[in-house]
Amino acid sequence: MAMMMRIDCVSHITNTALLPCLYNGTVLRRRSLSLRNSCFRQRKFQLRCVSASSDSLQFDFSPPPIDHDLLDTISVAGGKVSEDGIVESFDNDDEALDAFDNGVVVVDLSHFGRIRVSGDDRAHFLHNQTTANFESLNEGQGCDTVFVTPTARTIDIAHAWIMKNAILLTVSPTTCQSIIEMLNKYIFFADKVEIKDITKQTCLFALAGPKSNQIISKLNLGDLIGQPYGKHQHYSFDGMPITVGVGSLISDEGFTMLMSPGGAVSVWKTLLAEGAIPMGSVAWEKLRITQGRPAPERELSKEYNVLEAGLWNSISLNKGCYKGQETIARLMTYDGIKQRLCGLNLSAPAEPGSPIIVDGKKVGKLTSYTRGRDGSGHFGLGYIKKQAASIGNTVTIGEDISGIVSEVPYLARQHPPSANSSS
Repeated sequence: MAMMMRIDCVSHITNTALLPCLYNGTVLRRRSLSLRNSCFRQRKFQLRCVSASSDSLQFDFSPPPIDHDLLDTISVAGGKVSEDGIVESFDNDDEALDAFDNGVVVVDLSHFGRIRVSGDDRAHFLHNQTTANFESLNEGQGCDTVFVTPTARTIDIAHAWIMKNAILLTVSPTTCQSIIEMLNKYIFFADKVEIKDITKQTCLFALAGPKSNQIISKLNLGDLIGQPYGKHQHYSFDGMPITVGVGSLISDEGFTMLMSPGGAVSVWKTLLAEGAIPMGSVAWEKLRITQGRPAPERELSKEYNVLEAGLWNSISLNKGCYKGQETIARLMTYDGIKQRLCGLNLSAPAEPGSPIIVDGKKVGKLTSYTRGRDGSGHFGLGYIKKQAASIGNTVTIGEDISGIVSEVPYLARQHPPSANSSS
């Protein structure tokens, strides 16, 4: 039976217990949410800004007492969960994709990696190891940054939150462990840096779509609306810590929510009760490709550098020495960007890895493919030589599949760091 919600808002200064050291903020107000279900008794949720200026309470990184409580809830509700704990589908992929365009979706991204970087040297350390300017960021801000090889070849995009006592990095599911191992290799004896994998001790949701702001407003989080990408604030929901940030990883719009496993079910049910459509990882992957967000082992690999991937919003050209800087500077100075990542509207299904051909010559490679909604239409991502084709041009994929080079939203939002004075 559908869950009915009534929200009562109370705003006043209050004394409150301090949340753990992972979170910080200023004690501002207490907000009450009442969740009424026709089949169950009324439950009370507390949503309030909190402060972690004291270490009197520590964040509990131990596993929750009931493993996979959220996954059990989703399975009972009809969601398909894989053996490794990934929510794959709710048998509503087309509905969810439509909701991303016209309404709002909620996606469980808890299988994505989450790395907590702490210690006094954390900002300087990440500043040197990735492409973003961490030393220009303040507490409560966030950014995307790219992990690259010394020759600026791409490893993964990380979404970073700058917290009081740590920097939290969200990375792709397949790269978390290798990134942790890589970072640990670069910690020298005198460095005050600690790397911790908190993936299994936390849950992560993405809220996306044009009506995301409406849900955020109903939850009394309207102060986040209109804030810059990566801006985040810490709250208490049903007595459990939760961080809400601007941006949904796949888009500058929407929101990301980090919480302890014990509070995940309450948050999930509340978002559904407010009208969010659940989306599984299968539809999310379709969305990733059609939106144009690069992924490891597809668009991000040792074959391509960060400038070819077009990840301008994640790169600083003005900061000090960092891994890959010499290559990036040389590419910029000598106009060395020879190929670029593009979208492709295809005439038929195509296999990733297929060559992209213009006038009988190979000019690139298809890296990702997906079917459109209702099984109709075909779309892909691929790298194409700059001089070979532009937006609107027709190319050939493989032997006889035609493709029209198209712009994709994620890459269209990127801009050269030189156009941003804070880069």
